[in-house]
Amino acid sequence: MGMQPQKQSPAELRNMFGANLRELSAKYASISDLSRQLGINRTQFNRYLSGESFPRPDVLARICAFFKVDARVLLEPVEQIGASQDPIANPFLQDYVNAGASNVSEDFFPSGFYRFSRRSFTRQDVFIVGVVVIKRDGTKTFMRGYESVSAMEVQDLPTDPGAREFRGIVMQQEDGITIIVSRKNAMTNSFNYLSRVASFENNFWVGYVTRTVPESVGGLRATRMVYEYLGPRPRDAMQAARQTGFHKTDELLPFHRRLLQPDKSFS
Repeated sequence: MGMQPQKQSPAELRNMFGANLRELSAKYASISDLSRQLGINRTQFNRYLSGESFPRPDVLARICAFFKVDARVLLEPVEQIGASQDPIANPFLQDYVNAGASNVSEDFFPSGFYRFSRRSFTRQDVFIVGVVVIKRDGTKTFMRGYESVSAMEVQDLPTDPGAREFRGIVMQQEDGITIIVSRKNAMTNSFNYLSRVASFENNFWVGYVTRTVPESVGGLRATRMVYEYLGPRPRDAMQAARQTGFHKTDELLPFHRRLLQPDKSFS
């Protein structure tokens, strides 16, 4: 017979919940304001914090939804719950990878739609133009996009939306942005680095992208890349979305072409 799960007494459950609630509440300046946001009486909320009382199931569900945790908040330290839900929040990476991936400033890299351009990895005489969307979810910033049908066809790859989709996580550095990008099931991966450049609307970033392939594989492994912020609404990106795919050098937008420096080798 398997091992029986260790039972916790009501007092142990209250104490664990109280400790976790104190940890979750620590970043809020005012317990009074926090209890108002939760719709819980301040005196009762203090009893939860001290481990003297335990919430009803509906109140517990409200607290879990507010702090984006699950019912394991009764059984495990909250930092362990966070680590299992979000691997880069693991204590081992907390002050390293997670520090850059949390709370990326909207001013630094706003949410919304971006047009990007770069030289093709497989056809070095042309450039790829595409559109991605940047969005926030909690403290994290994510990227999502789709490879163009023509770019997939030239590689003899499937062209259905699932095969073309890629996603990434955005991290802020002191002087730029990095994005780790992957296709579903990590079939391919790439690393993007971008820094803001002076422009009329302050809406351009330039950097490079590298693909994770062996040196023996033909084609480029690293090339310059430009991101242009289009706006937060889908209609802001509609025209750009109709122009995705392969483009010759003289078909690039002038400022994209200037930043990509197509006549200068990347190093």
